[in-house]
Amino acid sequence: MQKSNGNEILVTIKRNDEIKEIKLIPTKEETKTIGIYLGVEGENLSSEIKSIYPESPAEKVGLEAGYKITKIDGIECTDDPYKVIELISESTNQKITVEVEKQGTIKTFEIEPQIKETYKLGVIFKIAENTFANNIYYGFWDTVDFSASIIDNLKMLFKGKVKADQLMGPVGISEVVSKTDGIVEFVYMLALISLSLGVTNLLPFPPLDGGKIVILLIEAIRKKPMKENIEIGIQMAGFCLLIGLSIYVTYNDILRIF
Repeated sequence: MQKSNGNEILVTIKRNDEIKEIKLIPTKEETKTIGIYLGVEGENLSSEIKSIYPESPAEKVGLEAGYKITKIDGIECTDDPYKVIELISESTNQKITVEVEKQGTIKTFEIEPQIKETYKLGVIFKIAENTFANNIYYGFWDTVDFSASIIDNLKMLFKGKVKADQLMGPVGISEVVSKTDGIVEFVYMLALISLSLGVTNLLPFPPLDGGKIVILLIEAIRKKPMKENIEIGIQMAGFCLLIGLSIYVTYNDILRIF
C-alpha cells in the first residue's frame, strides 16, 4: 500500500473459491510525527522516549532517549503515550512545544514535525483462528520477520542510522525481563532474547560461530588449514572488540537505569 504512493492499484481477492480483481485508489492519510518511539509495557503505560529515529526532527533538536514527555504544547500527558501521539498528530502549530523530564531536570524543545503519508485499503482483517496449525505457521513467519529485523538493525548500526548507545546489554535486558507481566510475556521475552543471540552468533565475525564458519570456508577454498597463530590472532582481535563493546553497552545500560 505504501509503495502505491496514492496511485490506482489492482487488488486480487478470493472468496468462496472465486477470484476477483478490483481497481481502486488507496485512501491517503497524513499524520504528524517528530521521530520518537515511546515505551508501552502492558498496562504500565509510559511516555518515556525509548529511542529516536535517525535524522528525525527530534534528533535534530537534540532530544534523547531516556527523557519522559510531560507536556505537549502545554497540555499534560505524563505516562500517557497515546495522548502524546494524539497531541502531536492533531497539533495545528508550525512548531510543537515538547516538555520533557529526566531525573528531576525539565527541558523544553521546539520541534517542527514531519508530515507522514500513509495509504490504506479501508478494510479490517480477520484474526486467524487459534489452532495448533496456525500457531506453528504464524510462529514460523514471526520468527523469520524478527530475524530479518535483527539483520536490518545491524545494517543501520554500521551505516550510522542507529546509535551505539541505543544497544542493550545484559544489564538492560535484565531490567526489561524484570518488568514482564505474567509467565506468557516472560517466556515470549526469553524467546526473543534466545533468537537474537542465535542470529547474532551466526554473524561472520570472530570469535562468534559465524566467524569460525568463514574461516572454515576459507580453508575449504584454499584446501589447506589456516596457520594456527594467524587464526588465534584473528579470534583474539575479535574477542577484544566484543569485550570493549560489551563494556560500553553495559555502561550505557547503567546510565539509563540510574
